[in-house]
Amino acid sequence: MENNSEKYSVRSFLGQLKSGIIEQNPTLVQVLGMCPTLATTTSLTNAIGMGLATTVVLAFSNLFISLLRKFIPKQVRIAAFIVIISGFVTAVEMLMKAYFTDLYQSLGVFISLIVVNCIILARAEAFASNNKPLPSIVDGLSMGLGFTCALCLLGTVREILGAGTVAGISIFGESFQPAQMFIMPAGAFITLGCLIALVQKLRTVSAEKQKAKELAAEEAADASEGGNDQ
Repeated sequence: MENNSEKYSVRSFLGQLKSGIIEQNPTLVQVLGMCPTLATTTSLTNAIGMGLATTVVLAFSNLFISLLRKFIPKQVRIAAFIVIISGFVTAVEMLMKAYFTDLYQSLGVFISLIVVNCIILARAEAFASNNKPLPSIVDGLSMGLGFTCALCLLGTVREILGAGTVAGISIFGESFQPAQMFIMPAGAFITLGCLIALVQKLRTVSAEKQKAKELAAEEAADASEGGNDQ
């Protein structure tokens, strides 16, 4: 919801970035955008390309949807959102085709499929259509960077285990025998499942520590009040 009286601050900016990259990571926490996550992370280079392309589309589509939110009828908002998103996807696709030909050919049809990436439409509907332009573009950047970080992590693990390289650079030498399963679809599912399980474990441990701190603070406060009463 909009709050005209609340001034957007550096703390709000940092809070949104932290939420998109860590607390509400679209891939590792919300488990959104699985199609490009599984299909384009055979290498770190592909992961970076797909992540940055999606980030650009997220940021600019959020910005324009926020600017036009009061003029788009509710009955056709989803169709309008898709038209705006598809325009930016086409622009990104043309730029990649012109200046990053090898990456464009490697990612193939998945660049066009950014249009139907549920992360982008979800942020348009849940955030950009209800908030001002500045918070909306930061939301797009934060979610896009969170998506990019998740793809890079997955792509790095898969490339190291499946090819013995990082961004095409050999790190183990010719004697290394890679497990090629990790650059195949089955390896994508296994690696992603392990990463999600690890993230959920870390979130659980963090929540338990925070709860323990709160309980300790409450007990200390109660003991202090009891001492004052005496």
